[in-house]
Amino acid sequence: MRYVNLLLCILMLVFIAVQYNDPDGPLWMAIYAIPAVWTGTAAFRQRWLLHPLTNALLILSIMAAIAGTVYFWPKSSNWWSIDIWYNTESAREGMGMMVVTIVLLIAWFSGHRLRTQRT
Repeated sequence: MRYVNLLLCILMLVFIAVQYNDPDGPLWMAIYAIPAVWTGTAAFRQRWLLHPLTNALLILSIMAAIAGTVYFWPKSSNWWSIDIWYNTESAREGMGMMVVTIVLLIAWFSGHRLRTQRT
């Protein structure tokens, strides 16, 4: 799982980097930084995820990502089609929030797996 989290951390850093010319880039840089930090923690300081406060903050991040996914859910029909998401900003934002949620869930699963191994 360490390598999966490292790969996801790098992916989130790439997502941050491509936001430089976006009009709402700083907002999305911050949104993508959250899973980058959590996957970096899961890759390099996995034991930190065992702490109850850290776990609560991660769960709070997941809940915020789920809320963001609901808020940014693409309103276009067939939003998964390349023609739609390539040309529609709102579809890309919704898909970005879906990625953020999945990445955070993987980071949580890494910590949860470690907790269950220790008991």
